[in-house]
Amino acid sequence: MKQEDTKQKILNKALELFSSQGYDSVSVSEIAKAVGIKAPSLYNHFPSKQAIFDAIVESTAAQYEADTDRIDIHVQNAKQDIPVFAEITEDTLFEKVRQISEYSLHNETIRQFRRMMTIEQFRSPKLAKLYTWRYVNRVLDYHADIFRALIAANEICAEDPQALAMMYVAPVLTLIGVCDRQPERESECLEKLRQHVRIFFRMVHSGVSKSGVNQ
Repeated sequence: MKQEDTKQKILNKALELFSSQGYDSVSVSEIAKAVGIKAPSLYNHFPSKQAIFDAIVESTAAQYEADTDRIDIHVQNAKQDIPVFAEITEDTLFEKVRQISEYSLHNETIRQFRRMMTIEQFRSPKLAKLYTWRYVNRVLDYHADIFRALIAANEICAEDPQALAMMYVAPVLTLIGVCDRQPERESECLEKLRQHVRIFFRMVHSGVSKSGVNQ
């Protein structure tokens, strides 16, 4: 097995174990056994269990950004998506919500990472802060920046972009959480997301004329 392949397998198996048992409950020996190598060999790739955890955080963030870029959701650069949202239709908006929800629920790495962070946020203030930034603040700020630009351009009707972002994002995060705990409810939750998008879209466009001027 090539060194890079072994390194990735260590990350994959460690994430699997951390997401099911928690960081503190998993030993380096258990990770090595899951990979099919001896513990001393694992240290040729990572100096410690914490280094493995840190590498998981970094690699998963990179994967998420690369994958969501393909559906024009650039959480790291809201300005890039403003033109897309300025022209978006109700159906296209729901399609984006559906794609990001299904990706979050069915991509095994992303799903396991979210579960791991849900557990580990209670282990340390640093991880709690990371969890809040990654799954709440970053998502809210991204949408607030887009809504701020759309309000300024009279594309939507609203006053507070941050409050609007909270109104839009909270149901999406809530329903993804429901599906994490009860996967059998995914179809129901997707229908609720469709209803949410329809109500939200019509609300923010209700005071905007076809010429783009607030009425």
